[in-house]
Amino acid sequence: MTRIPNFIEAEEEALARIEWARTMSRKDRFLLQMLVFVPICLTLDWAQADPIIVFIFAGVSIIPLAAWIANFTEAIATVIGASFGGLLNATFGNATELIVSIVALQAGMLDVVKASLAGSIIANLLVGLGISFLLNGIWFRKKDIKVNLLKANVSRLNAGSLNLAVIFLLTPAAIQFTSRTLDVNLQHTRLSYVAAILLLVFYALMLFFSMKTHKYMFEQVEDAEPESYGGEGMQPMHFWTNVGLLLGTTIVLVFVSEALVANLQEAVRSLGLTDLFMGVIIIPLFGAAVEYITCGICAMKNKVDLAISVAIGSSLQIALFVAPVLVLAGWFMGQPMNLAFNTFSVLGVGIAVVMTNSVSTDGRHNWLEGVLLLMTYIMLGTAFYLHP
Repeated sequence: MTRIPNFIEAEEEALARIEWARTMSRKDRFLLQMLVFVPICLTLDWAQADPIIVFIFAGVSIIPLAAWIANFTEAIATVIGASFGGLLNATFGNATELIVSIVALQAGMLDVVKASLAGSIIANLLVGLGISFLLNGIWFRKKDIKVNLLKANVSRLNAGSLNLAVIFLLTPAAIQFTSRTLDVNLQHTRLSYVAAILLLVFYALMLFFSMKTHKYMFEQVEDAEPESYGGEGMQPMHFWTNVGLLLGTTIVLVFVSEALVANLQEAVRSLGLTDLFMGVIIIPLFGAAVEYITCGICAMKNKVDLAISVAIGSSLQIALFVAPVLVLAGWFMGQPMNLAFNTFSVLGVGIAVVMTNSVSTDGRHNWLEGVLLLMTYIMLGTAFYLHP
């Protein structure tokens, strides 16, 4: 008699899994199929195949892993509640960039780490928003895309936060141009420790602002992907299964990131590219490809405000959370990471922030502004390619 409930429970679980597979979105099905690249990548890396091939497979493998980390995080967040769920999403929102950067930091590739952080901010702002405005304007053929007053207020707050991040990146560069002391690196490192702590404090206050005191400003009426795995009501797997899958996927991402970083330098030399171009343009495209897809889907569902939240929110997480965490992690790892980014990278971030703020704070958007942002990214990409 004791086996009957277990059998019924197992049968219900199996039926739930079948129903989940049936209701998966086409995007998630595609990303599930892309996981085949992960064992291929690890096998090629173990066999010491051509570095360029391993690097490409590692970059492609990061795309589905990043997507499923986001899905599992969302599934867990809907169970543990809004406050802890928001904190979990804030922590794992840019787990891919953080893990890849920590692996590269441990390998001593400080310039690549800094370039990838700057590149992620630039790409999220220009590509994510550009795709959203362009697709929404073409798909719905509207003259203007209106955003309600609360979302406009959030946009202005995000614009101020982006300006703060640019100021923190410009300060080390200003010291370098104006200081005549010999040990500028030591000054940069000390300044970066203070800046990292200040940025983390501001990030914590921003989370408290968005999840407690002004929660009503950030609430979304609908989810970005109601039919996807992370959507509410479509979580047949148990809570601890999602936790285990999240941890397992994160561990696999660490191994893939190690393969990516280990073959990066040889791939750069073989392709004739610079570390700056590889860090600013190529690596961010792998890590943020899913976010671009999400922004595009949101735009085609007429949820531009949500697409803006995804694009700008990801950039803010990198600038206010990932970058300062890496500075402090480098301190403990014996790798003196600082916020003294390449001057041209800082210029690129500044251009991206100025262009984003110019089109996202008035509450009205159109497809031509999307073209404007994408053109800016293409021009910056060309400049980074030609930069010595």
